[in-house]
Amino acid sequence: MRSDEMKQGYVRAPNRSLLRALGITDDEMKMPFIGIANSWNTVVPGHINLRQVAERVREGVAAGGGVPFEFNTIGICDGIAMGHEGMRYSLPSRETIADSVELMIEAHRFDGLVCICTCDKIVPGMLMAAARCNIPAIVVTGGPMLSGKCSGKELSLVDVFEGVGRVAAGTMNEKDLIALEKCAMPGCGSCQGLYTANTMACITEALGMSLPRCAATPAVHAEKLAIARMSGERVVGLVREGVTPRDVITKESMRNAIRVDMALGGSTNTVLHLMAIAEEADVPLTLNDFNEIGAAVPHICYMQPSGPHSMETLYYAGGIPAVMHELAPLLEDALTVSGVRIAEFAATTPAGDSAIIRPLSDPVHATGGLKIVRGTLAPDGAVIKAAGVRGEMWRHTGPARVFDSEIAAMEAILSGKIVEGDVMVIRYEGPAGAPGMPEMLSPTSAIMGRGLNRVVLITDGRFSGGTRGPCIGHVATEAAVGGPIALVEEGDSITIDLFENRIDLDVSSDVLELRKKTLIIPKKNLSGVLSRYAAAVCQADRGAVMKK
Repeated sequence: MRSDEMKQGYVRAPNRSLLRALGITDDEMKMPFIGIANSWNTVVPGHINLRQVAERVREGVAAGGGVPFEFNTIGICDGIAMGHEGMRYSLPSRETIADSVELMIEAHRFDGLVCICTCDKIVPGMLMAAARCNIPAIVVTGGPMLSGKCSGKELSLVDVFEGVGRVAAGTMNEKDLIALEKCAMPGCGSCQGLYTANTMACITEALGMSLPRCAATPAVHAEKLAIARMSGERVVGLVREGVTPRDVITKESMRNAIRVDMALGGSTNTVLHLMAIAEEADVPLTLNDFNEIGAAVPHICYMQPSGPHSMETLYYAGGIPAVMHELAPLLEDALTVSGVRIAEFAATTPAGDSAIIRPLSDPVHATGGLKIVRGTLAPDGAVIKAAGVRGEMWRHTGPARVFDSEIAAMEAILSGKIVEGDVMVIRYEGPAGAPGMPEMLSPTSAIMGRGLNRVVLITDGRFSGGTRGPCIGHVATEAAVGGPIALVEEGDSITIDLFENRIDLDVSSDVLELRKKTLIIPKKNLSGVLSRYAAAVCQADRGAVMKK
């Protein structure tokens, strides 16, 4: 065992003395030491139940014959950070979480790892750490929040965001918006729809790194505690079997995770995070894989925000096991932390509710929920949630409305300066330029709230999983390093074509070369974390990982 490095032999008497100060017994000194990374805090609604989840994990570790050691990581709530300076710190926190788990695991020579996490950057950060450290590991995601209810209608956080646009448009008053905000989010758990947090939980289960049913089980259900208990016990089994994350996170399992993502119509952020996880696991993965898989896998679950179904509804329909059962003919065989291989699992799992998890022969859309688009505006690629785009907007040409910040764009939307047909360009919001690649849920929700169904939004920043409509993000190369998006001028014609996976700036190369000669890229006065991040981050097409 790795932990023997710090507890075996007479030279380790000082180390053992410190362990005894924790109450470790002679018998426990002989057992596997299991690190439990918990992102519990009282800031994030998705995390406030994780202390109770951790108690059950510790019980499971002890029952399995291991010794649990719990430590914490940070966790940022993207919803609370949204729409202001705080959102620049969200994506950088992913790297801090991965680094902090690595530091604790390697310094204390743990034999195994349980990652207890929820929400947008925390789940991928911990998966990155698990792949990097490559000791036996299992992930327990904290579970989705129950739906809010008002006048018989299911509500989620996006209803509140879109309510801001309705107030600006005069179709809702502030009193009704306050009433909405008070009933939309009823308690603990990750936001109710298939936004980034829940998409990452689903992908983690599909990847084989969580036990079955973990992703969709609501945060308040007893089954979540049972899964936590079983996960704690199972990680000790993984240690004894010598099964590590890189045995589970393989090319085949990554492709399966993308298939489930496409079938669900998940968040665009998953492209960023899967690329980062693949890099840590040394799995070859490119943006082309997403389009190849998306062309072959239909969109079969119409989830919020694009469709009507919440995660709670998916749970009762059978959850991710039922989704994988439906996808069985398309999946590649791979190992899971449960010990059951994907082929056997998908074949033997009962079918789910076909009204929610539709058959492959009768999908919501014939192709997957995400698309990678390229062209003269995004030569290295960009991402769009095609499942959230109305058919009439799959091909569109319109005049560019150019903004050098999210704040400026938001002001234009709320003041009525954006009209149907416009193509909004929000730039200098990329990984290095923002820095931190902030999410644009506030402007996209304001557009929807104002009833603008034929406005395209293009950015080198990101979108929340709550975004719907013709919104293209992760434009690479970003404006701050001289990408073509920096050369767009007000009124330029821009064409998107989702049938051909194209995004083009309809300006001649000669004109763009002249613009490039006079381009002045704005510089920001940065310090602290953002300064270091901006200097070291890669472009979005590489998952915005740190340069090595």
